Amino acid sequence: MIECEGLTKTYGDFVALDNLSLKIERGDTFGFIGPNGAGKTTTMRILSTLLEPTSGTALVGGISVVENPDEIRKLLGYMPDAFGVYDGMKVWEYLDFFAGAYRLPKASRSQSINDVLELTELSQKREFFVEALSTGMRQRLCLAKTLLHDPQVLILDEPASGLDPRARIEMRELLRELTRMGKTIMISSHILPELADFCNRIGVLEAGSLITAGRVDDIMATLQSDRRITVSLLRNREKAAELLESDEHVSDIEVLEGEAIRLTFAYTGELELLAGLSHRLADPEFGLVGFEEEKTDLEDLFLRVTEGIVR
Repeated sequence: MIECEGLTKTYGDFVALDNLSLKIERGDTFGFIGPNGAGKTTTMRILSTLLEPTSGTALVGGISVVENPDEIRKLLGYMPDAFGVYDGMKVWEYLDFFAGAYRLPKASRSQSINDVLELTELSQKREFFVEALSTGMRQRLCLAKTLLHDPQVLILDEPASGLDPRARIEMRELLRELTRMGKTIMISSHILPELADFCNRIGVLEAGSLITAGRVDDIMATLQSDRRITVSLLRNREKAAELLESDEHVSDIEVLEGEAIRLTFAYTGELELLAGLSHRLADPEFGLVGFEEEKTDLEDLFLRVTEGIVR
């Protein structure tokens, strides 16, 4: 649904985006990750026809964003990281203004406005003045505006920026609903654990270059050469540690004391062998109360693949 090939944007000697090649399939929810200044917003603005690339190609739905920008705008909705609202306008008037900008037929505008208000749970705010809305409600309103023409593709730049925890949860649920509706979504965020909740693919950008992209589980698997296991026991710490040390697949053992004794270690063996190890630790002499694998999350992934380059 979205294809970039050799996409580059320069400003004089400064390279904002460097030879980006990327493919997002129809129905994907793609999380775009990177530090400030990495080139995420530049990419999104190019795809949204708001910025022309210096070189390379970008297609949305097989249509060139440079050669056919009007066609792109019909099938794409863009929500910027910062947007303005107009004082003195009610919520429905704000949406009606943009419905006209999207050239929606007058006969169907009212229904389109009602539909997006219901989807974003803003129906009760219909007669409110826009400037009176909270930050979270304004974010919802901007998303409602973005959805007015029922776009197939959504490009959302930091949609949860500045929201309190409850508003972020509500925004996340709304994005999940859009995913269930079959929308293709490209979303950037600095709140990485939240992206992991609903993105099936991610891309990591740093200093204008794409570091890695693909399915979340696949990227995690390539980075995680061993498993990290945590065992919780009630007694016999020394004997449990000796048992672990005798296993050729165990390394990097750490012991933490508390209400229960916790031992963490790296494990490189097959699952069947790990099952055997857990069976030995389940002996009553150890009082096993926990045996689990630590999961790598998006924050770990981000720190592993990026170098902290600041431009």
